[in-house]
Amino acid sequence: MTHTRFPGGLALVLGPLLMLAGALLRAGHDFFFPDQLAAFAAEPVLIQVAYGAFLIGNVVLWPGVVLLAVRIGETRPGWALWGGMLTVFGLFARAFHAGVDHLAFQLVDLRGVASATSLVSDAYGAYHVMSALNPAIMAGWVVLAFGAWRAGVLGPFRAVALGLMAALPIGVLKGTTAMSVVALAGLAVALVSLGHQELRTAPRTPVRRIALTAAAVVVMASVGTLG
Repeated sequence: MTHTRFPGGLALVLGPLLMLAGALLRAGHDFFFPDQLAAFAAEPVLIQVAYGAFLIGNVVLWPGVVLLAVRIGETRPGWALWGGMLTVFGLFARAFHAGVDHLAFQLVDLRGVASATSLVSDAYGAYHVMSALNPAIMAGWVVLAFGAWRAGVLGPFRAVALGLMAALPIGVLKGTTAMSVVALAGLAVALVSLGHQELRTAPRTPVRRIALTAAAVVVMASVGTLG
């Protein structure tokens, strides 16, 4: 448990803030996929940063979800198991959607926005095995929030704020709506202060371990980028 508190606490702080930042950066464009592809054609750097920040936040969030599930499991193990498992599966599904987003944006570069829009339109809604996890994207947050409330990890206000994540739109090339901002702001309200508390009370991590971890992340990212 001790070893999970620092990465979990950091994830609870960074994950929601990165996802919210990504959503806000793309908020100036309409929600549905033709407008998102047109936005990429007009402002490729901004849209890449927006979608990248959202994806990184989504991926980074999983240790925080695990830590929250561990906290819930101290008194409510059933809610912890199902809430944590469903929520992490939902994060996996969103990561898959982000891969499709990336391919669609490359089509804009390679074929132009009109051709890319036509191709995405023809394939939109096609079944994939990861589609089976789509219900977990919504249900996971509700189960996790209810479990956190029952376990006393979150008060009723922050539990409701966490449950609002069930309203965040799912699928490929989804832009930002008012509900997106509400849902992600709720995620930040629910988790950032909890993450700060975990970081503040966690045993001090040796500087050498932090340095080695940072170096490993840099090396892994460099190899992935250059490879």
